[in-house]
Amino acid sequence: MKQPTLGNPRNTIAVLQKYNFVFQKKFGQNFLIDTHVLEKIIGAAGIGPDDVVLEIGPGIGTMTQYLACAARKVIAVEIDRALIPILEDTLSGYDNVRVMNEDVLKVDIAALAEEENEGKPLQIVANLPYYITTPIIMGLLENHVPVKKITVMVQKEVAARMQAGPGTKDYGALSLAVQYYADPYIVANVPPNCFMPRPKVGSAVIRLDCHGKTSVQAKDEKLMFRIIRASFNQRRKTLVNGLWNSPELHYSKGQLEDAVRTLGKGGSVRGEELTLDEFAALSDILSGLPES
Repeated sequence: MKQPTLGNPRNTIAVLQKYNFVFQKKFGQNFLIDTHVLEKIIGAAGIGPDDVVLEIGPGIGTMTQYLACAARKVIAVEIDRALIPILEDTLSGYDNVRVMNEDVLKVDIAALAEEENEGKPLQIVANLPYYITTPIIMGLLENHVPVKKITVMVQKEVAARMQAGPGTKDYGALSLAVQYYADPYIVANVPPNCFMPRPKVGSAVIRLDCHGKTSVQAKDEKLMFRIIRASFNQRRKTLVNGLWNSPELHYSKGQLEDAVRTLGKGGSVRGEELTLDEFAALSDILSGLPES
């Protein structure tokens, strides 16, 4: 199998010029051009020769080459049709790569895992377009697709939010949603000069180790996330007022005050002070009450 060549900026430029490639802003395209970062991503993901990897947004195939050398098989899902002939060229020396010209949000990943890995969990690796990071990650987690680890490049602030704990400024609905399904670890911060073109923001590689089952058990998962979203939509309000004012919930103020009291909290508590366990407990209390 060929050794990766695209981590070198000169080679990346040569490929882009050969195909007269034009970066598409709508797809948030920023290609990695740093071999150390690429090696760190592969190392952090812990990809081995038995793994089947789903790569989201391979671009011109830079990370795909590294993944192909480490994994049993790589399925690279690319939305931009203009990149498909480039990928056929740059990946021609790797016989364990399958390229799909699809929108990953519309791909049946469970069926893919069945077809390519006998239903066993996939590894997911991606340099994600920043405008669609949250929908992609939450889609993977909420749909309970068979995934072992998700190792992704995201905006630095988003990585901080995923890992944040109660009482911090970064703590919010994304922190709780990610931590409900996975343990997040920030692997590395990546400066803009590691990409072409350079993004305006710093980036970070974060690894999400998915739980076999969720870390906290809530009787009604959907209600718990409605409560979480409502409590952070108006951060400055107390928890009771945030929930009472939310169009997503239809409990009386008295019901909410009683529920928060049953939780062992005072009336002035804010949503950002509650742990994941406490949100699950609050949703369990409210799940037994009728909404008006």
